[in-house]
Amino acid sequence: MPTFHILLALSAAHALNDLLQSVITAVYPMLKADLDLNFRDIGLITLVYQISSSIFQPVVGYTFDKRPFVLSLPMGMCATSIGILMLAFTGSFAGILAAVFMVGLGSATLHPEASRITSLAGRQRRGFAQSVFQVGGNFGGSIGPLLVALLVSPYGRSHVALFLIFALIAFPVMRPIVKWYRGYLNEMRRRDERAETQAHLPLSRRLTLFTIIVILILIVSKYIYMASLSSYYTFYLIDKFGISVSASQLFLFIFVVSTAAGTLVGGPVGDRYGRKTVIWISILGTAPFSLLLPHVGLAATAVLSFCAGFMLSSAFPAILLYAQELLPTKLGMVSGLFFGFAFGVGGIASAVLGNFADTYGIEAVYRACAYSPLLGIVAILLPDLRKSRK
Repeated sequence: MPTFHILLALSAAHALNDLLQSVITAVYPMLKADLDLNFRDIGLITLVYQISSSIFQPVVGYTFDKRPFVLSLPMGMCATSIGILMLAFTGSFAGILAAVFMVGLGSATLHPEASRITSLAGRQRRGFAQSVFQVGGNFGGSIGPLLVALLVSPYGRSHVALFLIFALIAFPVMRPIVKWYRGYLNEMRRRDERAETQAHLPLSRRLTLFTIIVILILIVSKYIYMASLSSYYTFYLIDKFGISVSASQLFLFIFVVSTAAGTLVGGPVGDRYGRKTVIWISILGTAPFSLLLPHVGLAATAVLSFCAGFMLSSAFPAILLYAQELLPTKLGMVSGLFFGFAFGVGGIASAVLGNFADTYGIEAVYRACAYSPLLGIVAILLPDLRKSRK
């Protein structure tokens, strides 16, 4: 049976981490006004943040697979805290880039390590465990923009420093995780074995490589569209419908809530019906909503963005678990690789879309990105790992 109290602590730590991470995109309108930035600058900020996460995540995962470090999660939160403090008070564009780089380092440390510990604590119900872990992150990410709207937007960017309260809360939340993980490692050392090394590759090396390429294509499909929503959704609403910054952040909150709901569903459904089924339906099934979204009014836009966020977010727990089952001896490295690649795709897409928006307008971004979920059709090429294990 899963170790539920550790899963809950991991979910809470993920929630606090992603709450702090979500502050970056939520304050984009304020940064744009304070520092007189254009959409290309916004894209560059996202690129620096995502690249710092994506480059270091597989490195962190690989390093701690080889040499586990029980204090890795608190160490990551220290980096995030420094970045949040810089984001609140720096007055230069270079300072903003340094701030988001530090926040990205914190993300690069937490995601692969916490995901690996989640798989270990989840035992035979890894899909359920990953959904609990992921939904914590999505919940934290969803309330971040709402808290920015309430605590920062009316008063100024310096109030971002208030979010350090959540960073301080994260350290006692991580204490039981550190204690459990230390005990787990000590038990493995006493037994002179590692649970991860007992697993075998379910596919041949050649088929494994092909399958990883298919998964990466699916991640590209998912995160191109997610980048358009996470980075530019508020600008789209303000430009097309003339709503206020605070109102746009409330709509962003609705979208991010949908990602939390989708994540909660994706893991358990994958446990029951298979990861491939969830991946196939969630990504390709987003296309009807994405294709309609640029052509409807404000209320329908909110509904369609909720549906698109729900469908797309249900894919990631299934994708991550599918990859871990594909390479069961490298849980940390696999988690870091796919988290990192997802963040990197999101960062590059944000930068490209920023230039695209400056040239053709923000509405053109959503008309172009609407077709990216159609790439989900390649999921038909994924082998069924349940049959392979049998």
